[in-house]
Amino acid sequence: MPVPMVGRTDALDELRRAWERAGATRRCVPAVITGLPGTGKSTLVSAALQLTTPQVVLSGSARLHSPAPYDWLAAVLAGIGPRPGLPVPPDALAWLAQDPDVPRERYTPDALLRLAVTTVRTLVGGRRAVLVVEDLHALDPASLNLIGELAAAELPALLVVTSRPPEAAVSPLLTARVLARLSGAPGAVRQHLGALTAGQVSRILGHVYGASCPSPQVAEAVWRRTGGNPYRLSELLATAGGPEALADAPLPAHLQERPELTAREREVIGCLAEGMSNKQIARALGISVRTVTVHVSNLLRKTGAASRTEAALWAVQRDLRATAAS
Repeated sequence: MPVPMVGRTDALDELRRAWERAGATRRCVPAVITGLPGTGKSTLVSAALQLTTPQVVLSGSARLHSPAPYDWLAAVLAGIGPRPGLPVPPDALAWLAQDPDVPRERYTPDALLRLAVTTVRTLVGGRRAVLVVEDLHALDPASLNLIGELAAAELPALLVVTSRPPEAAVSPLLTARVLARLSGAPGAVRQHLGALTAGQVSRILGHVYGASCPSPQVAEAVWRRTGGNPYRLSELLATAGGPEALADAPLPAHLQERPELTAREREVIGCLAEGMSNKQIARALGISVRTVTVHVSNLLRKTGAASRTEAALWAVQRDLRATAAS
């Protein structure tokens, strides 16, 4: 069993059974995988794709920090290249694909949603498919509505969705509703990936080091240092240099503790790093000054900064200026 799958075999088996249900019923079966960053959501999806034998894989995620409408479908269309034979008006397809020269004619939201569903149906074409939605929490409302519609569609597809908790989402309330809708669908799978246990970390160390496996005391120290987070563990193993250094080797700089910021908070602190006032931030992000004030207050608390200047410096030191809204 590959190292990343330690502690995730039950989840992988459940995804396999969901794939079989989708094929037997010819209806879309959602599989929702949630967890904090680094818990192995994408690794589990990759393992599921290897385990199943889909004739079609449509995969997409939010491609922009401030996602545009139908970002998931636009990412899917960008990944498959030419789009022959789609029964969708070219100007509507240009909207859905986020083409640079979008026609001026606009469709109603309901019409675009119907056309988006038609596009996915056509791409699947009745074949057994896996639809992969990475980072649902970062998607725009139009994409979220589309994913909700696909979950109820008569498609022979496994709909695999990964997401952080709704409170970290671009649209928290809508994300929570969509996750609930997906989880409540017939035959749906709901998996939350938590931290690895000390025993599971010890198994991974045994797989990596074999006969040179460190002692149980070192394994527990590694577990405590990484918090059982698979990504942090893999990065530590890559840089420690050997089993004897695991207990004392410093974590790589990019793994040093930092507060978990929501998507909007990352935008706001990016603006702070650019020296913007609250009024300028409100104008740039399309939110009220009062809302900006609340976000700044939360950022001061999370970063431990005594002022917005300190918070801006904190962001610059962590190269967060590039995550400001553009």
